[in-house]
Amino acid sequence: MSTNSIDMIKVNNTANLKLRHCQGFTLLEALIGFLILSIGMLGIASLQAISLKSGKTSVYGSVAMMKVDELFESMRINPTALSDYTLSGSNNGCTDAVNCNESALALDDVFWWEKNLTAGLPDTASTTVLVTPAVAPSKMAIVTVTVTWSERNKNAAGSVSKNYTATSNICTGIPC
Repeated sequence: MSTNSIDMIKVNNTANLKLRHCQGFTLLEALIGFLILSIGMLGIASLQAISLKSGKTSVYGSVAMMKVDELFESMRINPTALSDYTLSGSNNGCTDAVNCNESALALDDVFWWEKNLTAGLPDTASTTVLVTPAVAPSKMAIVTVTVTWSERNKNAAGSVSKNYTATSNICTGIPC
């Protein structure tokens, strides 16, 4: 046990010394990795929430657009009662079994249109229908429909107002 055994003891003590200084380092690496992963997951969750909000806004815009087009088509079928489409609707029960005049049909169309519109949009939805009558010699009336609704504001408390406006020419006589 001369010099060789003393050298071996020194090497073993140095290895033990290095291990004592490294204890907890892997735990620290794991915690930092978990922190970075957590921040990334929060970012993904935020993007998901923004995506859902944008999707809902898109759905509301599409519903408004389709319903306004439905109203324009009802007006094209019943052009003699265009001014009645600006009034609030009433359920006149106009069906195949019940014959209605043009005015009653227009009010019935508006009633069911508003019912369907509020089913697809938030409860705060409101509508405005503006009819500009045809000026001779033209037989084209100009109809503007605006649908307004409120959505939750993602940046602050309260809500933000959204709207969809469309204008169409409706022929009021034959030939146009």
